[in-house]
Amino acid sequence: MERWRGRVAVVTGASAGIGAAIAYQLQDAGLNVVALARRKEKIQAAVEAARKQALERGRVSLGKAPSPGELHTLRCDVSNEDDVLAAFKWVKDNLKTVHILVNNAGVGGCTKLDETNTEEWRRLLNINVLGLSICTREAIQLMRASNVDDGHIVHIGSRSGQVIVGLPGLSVYSASKHAVRVLTEGLRKELVAAKSRIRVTEVSPGLTQTDLMTNLDRGRARALKKVDQSGKLQDFWSIPHLNPEDVADVVLYALSTPPHVQIHEIFVMPVGDAF
Repeated sequence: MERWRGRVAVVTGASAGIGAAIAYQLQDAGLNVVALARRKEKIQAAVEAARKQALERGRVSLGKAPSPGELHTLRCDVSNEDDVLAAFKWVKDNLKTVHILVNNAGVGGCTKLDETNTEEWRRLLNINVLGLSICTREAIQLMRASNVDDGHIVHIGSRSGQVIVGLPGLSVYSASKHAVRVLTEGLRKELVAAKSRIRVTEVSPGLTQTDLMTNLDRGRARALKKVDQSGKLQDFWSIPHLNPEDVADVVLYALSTPPHVQIHEIFVMPVGDAF
């Protein structure tokens, strides 16, 4: 990670879970991190909490540098194009460019095909697919305008985008994450055709203990009879799962490989995962 020290990373969805863990690890590795989320007021505390929780679990950042980078927090709803354009304008005006983009922002939910409100589907696809694409476009255009040809785009996908889990309510979420997989390969080929050295990686975690997955996995939990009639989770997280810093470790691994090496896709899951 030494070659990234002092450079700029943008992380979406940084106010909780995986995004907060990635933000703190990149900051600890000496990068200047621009953390984006709809809830700007929660980002700083979430990043500190992610760092503290990881340390309490005996973990340290893989890219620990002698001095941390800066953490900038911005409000940005990735489903709102104006928000995304404003965020990248701020990056350009204040930090000149971006070297790393981590597309982590995402939403889940049990959206059954025979009963879900259309607006729920629209919101899910706008954030998980369209928002990711807009952020990617803006990052690459800024990289090119500032002659950054060794940047890195990281998409946070999901095992649900690769394997049809088959539990009620996950079809649209799985479709959105499968789209991320397709967009990753499409972007790689576009960059190759443009003779660009910008790399792209998709990280697809299995079950990870985050707010998003707590909500999403109510469908899975019902199938496992882990939810009572009131909808309250009953010890669902006793089954094998990852922690946010586990996924952040994988992101840093992909970033830390030599510039001529592209880790195109990483599939990470907890030992004992039965899905």
